[in-house]
Amino acid sequence: MTYDSYASPFSWRYGRAELRALFSERERRRLWRQVWLALAEAQSRHGLVTAEEVEDIRAHADEVDIDAALKIESEIHHDLMAEIRVFASQAKIGGGKLHLGSTSMDIEDTVETYRLRQATVMIGASIGDLLRAFAEKIREHAELVCMAFTHLQPAEPTTLGYRFAVYAQDLLIDDAALRFAFENLTAKGMRGAVGTAASYQQLLNGSGSAESMEKAVLDRFGLHARDISTQTYPRKLDFLLLSALAGIGASLSKFAADIRILSSPEFGELREPFGEKQVGSSAMPFKRNPILCERIDSLARLLPAYADVAWQNAATNYLERTLDDSANRRTILPEALLCTDEIIQLAIKVVNGLTVDSKRIAENLRTYGPFAGTESVLLEAVRAGGDRQALHEVLRTAAMQSWKAIAQGKENPLGSLLTEEPGLTSRLDPAEIRRMLEPSGHTGSAASRARALAGKIDALAPFPQGKQ
Repeated sequence: MTYDSYASPFSWRYGRAELRALFSERERRRLWRQVWLALAEAQSRHGLVTAEEVEDIRAHADEVDIDAALKIESEIHHDLMAEIRVFASQAKIGGGKLHLGSTSMDIEDTVETYRLRQATVMIGASIGDLLRAFAEKIREHAELVCMAFTHLQPAEPTTLGYRFAVYAQDLLIDDAALRFAFENLTAKGMRGAVGTAASYQQLLNGSGSAESMEKAVLDRFGLHARDISTQTYPRKLDFLLLSALAGIGASLSKFAADIRILSSPEFGELREPFGEKQVGSSAMPFKRNPILCERIDSLARLLPAYADVAWQNAATNYLERTLDDSANRRTILPEALLCTDEIIQLAIKVVNGLTVDSKRIAENLRTYGPFAGTESVLLEAVRAGGDRQALHEVLRTAAMQSWKAIAQGKENPLGSLLTEEPGLTSRLDPAEIRRMLEPSGHTGSAASRARALAGKIDALAPFPQGKQ
């Protein structure tokens, strides 16, 4: 690419090279030509195109000349028709039969559906890679007790493996949604101007069915069409796919935001990978910013916006078709996929390179963990004959005193305060009170549930494959 004029960051900075190549203008036109070739081959079986004409079309199918096509387009203002003219000028024997019976969207929508499916396969495979990376972390840290936080305030203990399982479970939901979108990404088919296939039936004139000719073309690309189409495939399918991608963005945005929070000095429990020579700030040499997670969060915000445009396209595609979706689809479809690809690759890098500071986790647990045992103390003291409301006030008062001590940089004194409280020690042994305040005993079934989810990831079938 050139750096002398504006280029989208998705042209060179974000997303894999293979995905950018798939959505390149050259590949788009090359695939158009492959559809024309497949159509000519199918029509040759019905005597509409001669073998010599098909061979000529095949011989020139890869001779894409974008400059020549753009020159013609500047005069006629129709990109696909310009490509036809260039192709026909190259294939002098068979060029006169190109696009026979077709409308533009027979060609364009076949190619677009094919590219969307190929890209979705790549995204789906990467989701699998990310889920397996999470499964490894889940198992590694299934028993590592840490503080959980609700409202960004200390709550009760959980395990780090269980927290990772939360992110992985969201991704399993996304994986299912993406598979559903993939299975429903169907082509328009070779149906002509308004989807009735009238032009093809006229050409065949009883020598065969338009359906069988259509199938021969779509089979070349691993596609099939629905029963009904207009001039386009249902634009609802774009919305279905981009909504699934937006769901992936939401899941990874939460994951990245949580890592950013937990990497702040106040928590200090997790850190994303940071290169030996990486620069955190141009002004502050000491900075170690979580830029990978920040980039995930930044890019993920684009995905619901792309999905919203796809919704508008589906909702306002009046009657058999309008053209007001064409320009924005050139942007939203490839960029939504490239954006999703980038954040998944970033998330894989973060998960695989994550630093877990077990010392800080233990410190935070010692500081805040005892609070989680107050409910157990309350329940057991009431069971032993105490007044629930009176004991609640005793525990609340002690907890507030403990918060003050923590704010002053002291260790959490809750255990000492409660074991010196006559209203409690008259009913519970002080050793039992301290046992109940031990946070490691309050994680319930977190470890086993986390491992069970990792097992579901292991059992996940590979993402379906498209036509290669």
